[in-house]
Amino acid sequence: MADLFRNVDGSPNDPVDTWPYEGMVSVIERGNILDWAPLIDFIRLDPWGRVARNLEIYLGYSDLEDVSAFFRLVLEDARDRVEASERKEVQDTVESSWRRSGLTRQNFAKAIGTSPSRLSTYLSGSVVPSAAMVVRMRRVADRYHAFSRERQTATAPQ
Repeated sequence: MADLFRNVDGSPNDPVDTWPYEGMVSVIERGNILDWAPLIDFIRLDPWGRVARNLEIYLGYSDLEDVSAFFRLVLEDARDRVEASERKEVQDTVESSWRRSGLTRQNFAKAIGTSPSRLSTYLSGSVVPSAAMVVRMRRVADRYHAFSRERQTATAPQ
């Protein structure tokens, strides 16, 4: 692997995000699947970062069809995985907000300005709400949670 960076400053043993563009190209064009592993691992960690963008640039002109197809799949898979994780995180935030509010689904939907069926799509993860809707959900949850705590304090025996 060491000779893959001929005429390039740096080493394939350096962290991938420090590789110069030409180093990445050298590893892809002169290396094999074992040499590609650090690049693939890094792309999976940061599929929209600088290294991934450089890979996209390379794929735009590479004439190594099989290798390019492989790296396109790597990039697509990495992005799909991260997106699924992000969608799950939003789904969890929606559910957490609803539960924190202490409201029924129907009343929570009304309080955030949507229908119960739309709220169900957010809770199932089949639809991702807008950023503004997520903020609204959190604010409604905070307001109703605080109101519930105030009521509990006011009605607690002294």
